[in-house]
Amino acid sequence: MKNDWVYDIETYPNVFTCAFEHTDGAVKLFYEVSPWRDDSEALLQFLHHLAVTKSRMIGFNNISFDYSVIHLAMKMGKVDASVLYNKAQAIIGSQEGEDRWTHSVYPSDRFIEQIDLMKIHHFDNNARATSLKMLEFIMRADNVEDLPFPVGTVLNEEQVKVLKHYNQHDVSMTKAFYKKSLDMIRFREELSHKYNRDFMNHNDTKIGKDFFTMRLEEAGIQCYDFGPNGRTPRQTKRPSIALKDAILPWIEFKNPEFARVLDWLKAQTITETKGVFKNLKAVVDGVDFVFGLGGIHGSVESQVIESDDENVIIDIDVESYYPSTAIAQRFKPAHYPDVFCDIYANLKEDRKKYAKGTPENATLKLALNGVYGDSNNPFSVFYDPLMTMQITLNGQLLLCYLVEKLLENVAGLQVIQANTDGITVKIPRVHTYAFNAVVEGWERLTKLKMEHVEYKRMFIRDVNNYIAETVDGKRKLKGAYMHDRAWHQDHSALVVAKVAEKVLLDGVPIRETVENWPDLMDFMCRIKVPRTSHLSLEVDGVQAPLQRITRYYVSTVGGSLFKWMPPLKGKTEWRKMGVVCGWKVTPCNNIKQADRSTINYEYYIQEVEKLCLILR
Repeated sequence: MKNDWVYDIETYPNVFTCAFEHTDGAVKLFYEVSPWRDDSEALLQFLHHLAVTKSRMIGFNNISFDYSVIHLAMKMGKVDASVLYNKAQAIIGSQEGEDRWTHSVYPSDRFIEQIDLMKIHHFDNNARATSLKMLEFIMRADNVEDLPFPVGTVLNEEQVKVLKHYNQHDVSMTKAFYKKSLDMIRFREELSHKYNRDFMNHNDTKIGKDFFTMRLEEAGIQCYDFGPNGRTPRQTKRPSIALKDAILPWIEFKNPEFARVLDWLKAQTITETKGVFKNLKAVVDGVDFVFGLGGIHGSVESQVIESDDENVIIDIDVESYYPSTAIAQRFKPAHYPDVFCDIYANLKEDRKKYAKGTPENATLKLALNGVYGDSNNPFSVFYDPLMTMQITLNGQLLLCYLVEKLLENVAGLQVIQANTDGITVKIPRVHTYAFNAVVEGWERLTKLKMEHVEYKRMFIRDVNNYIAETVDGKRKLKGAYMHDRAWHQDHSALVVAKVAEKVLLDGVPIRETVENWPDLMDFMCRIKVPRTSHLSLEVDGVQAPLQRITRYYVSTVGGSLFKWMPPLKGKTEWRKMGVVCGWKVTPCNNIKQADRSTINYEYYIQEVEKLCLILR
C-alpha cells in the first residue's frame, strides 16, 4: 500500500490552514498559520517527510490549485499567510485567460507526487464539471458544507475555529471519494508500471489517446513536430470540407426521405463541423430519424411495446460503432501514413485477447474510442475534421441503409428506435430468418459485426428516456428512468426514477410505494448557482440566504426557493427565479434538519406519474 495522504488547504489574507488525513487509517493532522497560531515549521517538516519517503498527496483540484500554493511555500522555506493568499488569488484569476498554465508545476518539478481526483474523473471538462460540494451531495454526506466565509475576509479567532472544521470536513469528503476511486487509481498504477510512463492523473480519454500515440511512435510514426516554439502536434487543418468527399460512394437510397438527406449532405461544403446537422431529419416508418454530429437518433414515443407469441423485439448494435467504422473503412487523419489504419485494427484485435475487466482490455478500449473524438480536437495529434465527418456521416448513413433494407425485405417490421450505434425493431417471429439474412448482408458489406439482444418489453417516453427489459430479466434504464447515475449527473429526487421502475416493471402502486419508501436520502434534491448568483428561502415575504449548493426536499412546511441572477446588461434589477415553483421546500444541508413527517409526498407522486401514466 502506498503512503498516501489526502489533503486540502484554505487561504485567507491573514490565515492559512492545511489538513491531512492518511488514506489507510485514522491519522489526522492539521496545520494553521495565523495571528494566533504558527505551525509553519511543523508543516514544512511534514512536507519534507512526505518528499523523502516518496509519499503521495491526494486532493481534489490539487494539481491546479492546492499544490501550486504548497510548492511555493516549500520553495520559500516558510509559510506566509498573506503571500500564499495572493498566490491563490493569482491562480484563480488566471483560470480563464491565456496564462492559465502560468502557475502549473510540472510533474518533474514537484517535490511530492500528486494525485488529483478531479483530473482522473475528467471533472475539469466543462461537460462533466463536478465540484467537491456536489460530490458531498451525491455521496449522501450528513453535511454538505459550503465555504463559511467570503473569499478575502480577514478572519478573527472564532472564525478560524469554524474554518478548521470546514477544512477537515473537506478532507474527509475527499478521502471518501478517494476510496470510491480506488479501482481507477489502481488501474493507472498498473499502466504506469507496465509501460514506464506516468498515467496517474490521466482521465480515461487521455489514457486512450496517449496509449494510441505511444503505439504510433513505437512504429516510427512521428506525432509531434519540434521547432522554436517547442513541441507541436502534427495535424491536418482544413479551411473547408465538401461533405461528398467524406461519404462512401456506394451508399445510395431508394427511400425518398433518406435519399433527400443524402443529396442534401452531398451538396454541402462546410468550414466547421459544429451545426452541420441542424434541423436535419428524415421521417421513415413513422419515426423521425434526427441526424447529429454525435450520431443518429429516432424513436416512437409514449408507447409500451411488448414481445409476444407472434412478435419479438430485437435490439442490434455494433460495439464501439464509430471506432469500428473507422477501422473497417480505413479512415485516418491525412497527416499519417496507411500504417495508421493497420495499428488501429491491430489494437482492436489485441483487445480480444484479454478478458473484460482486465487492465489491458480497458486500456485498449480507451485507445480505440479516443481517436474518433480527438479527430475533431484542434489540440490533438489526431486532428483532421474530415476524418470526423467520414466517421459520423457514414456511421449514420449506414444505419439508415440497414433500416431501408430491413423495411424492404422483412414483412411486418416496425422500427422502434435508432440510437447512435444500432437500431431496435419489432418483427413477426416467422420472419426472423429474413431479418437475420439482411443483417448478415449488411455486416458483409460494412465489415462490421452486430450484437443482438432480445427484449421482453419496452416502456418508451422518447428516444432519450425509456426502460427496456431483456428476456432474461436484465433492465436497461435511460434518461429520466435511470437512477444509477454517473458522478457528473444530477442525483436529485432519485425516489422518482426508482419508484417509476417498480411501477412499470413490477406493477406496484405509485402512492403507497412513494409514501413507504424507506430511504430518506432518495427524496433529497440539490440546487447550484455560480458565484455571481445566490439562493434564498422566502418565508412570509422574508428572504433568508442559502448556500450556493443547497440540499433540500419538497415539504409541507418551509418556504419558497429562489435563485437570484445578476442584472442583465443595462439593467439594475436582479432577476428572481423560482425553483420547484408552487411547492415549499426545506433546506437540509445538515441531514438532521430533515423531518420525514414533513415530506410533501404529493410532489414526488406527481413526478412519478409523469413518467408512468403516459405509458399506462
